[in-house]
Amino acid sequence: MAGWSRTWTSSSSVRHPTGSTFADGLLFGERTYEAFARDWPQITDPDDPFAERMNSLPKYVVSSTLATGDWEPTTVLRGDPTDTVAALKERPGRELQIHGSARLAHRLLSAGSAGLVDAVRLAVAPTIIGAGRRLLVHPMHGTGLRLVERNATSTGVLLVEYETAGPAPVAEYEGVTGPRDRRCVGTARPGTVNTTRHG
Repeated sequence: MAGWSRTWTSSSSVRHPTGSTFADGLLFGERTYEAFARDWPQITDPDDPFAERMNSLPKYVVSSTLATGDWEPTTVLRGDPTDTVAALKERPGRELQIHGSARLAHRLLSAGSAGLVDAVRLAVAPTIIGAGRRLLVHPMHGTGLRLVERNATSTGVLLVEYETAGPAPVAEYEGVTGPRDRRCVGTARPGTVNTTRHG
């Protein structure tokens, strides 16, 4: 596989965003699930605990078209994702992790006060590509984040983890007046997946 991401990918950048040792379930949108279900079962190195956990953990896929999942063990979730994920969170356990699945992550973060997403883990690559799919799209409710961990790989990738912190705070400010004594007013919004089960 070729592409700009291959220039900075390392074992730590692949593994860190998952924190897989804390996960006891994986949550996917349909397209990401199909890609993972195609590739991950082929990775069977017994000395790779990350691959072993990815293949053995329970998988949940939000889909209105899939009848079953070939990447066992898989459960297909029907209906409104906010309702089905809320029900999953009520079960005993530690973490449900969303891998990729940008549209699903956006939907759950957009639920706002529902509290469906507890943390966001990102890998920020040292590359400006100028185009591509946005991770989160407008419109959505602003979500505040609190930095809890940051690391850098040998290839320059920043691995960051944020906890969600309720609605994003908004503050008005006045800019510096210019020669014509203009008044500049704007809003400052601090920058903006992982859900924790109860029990």
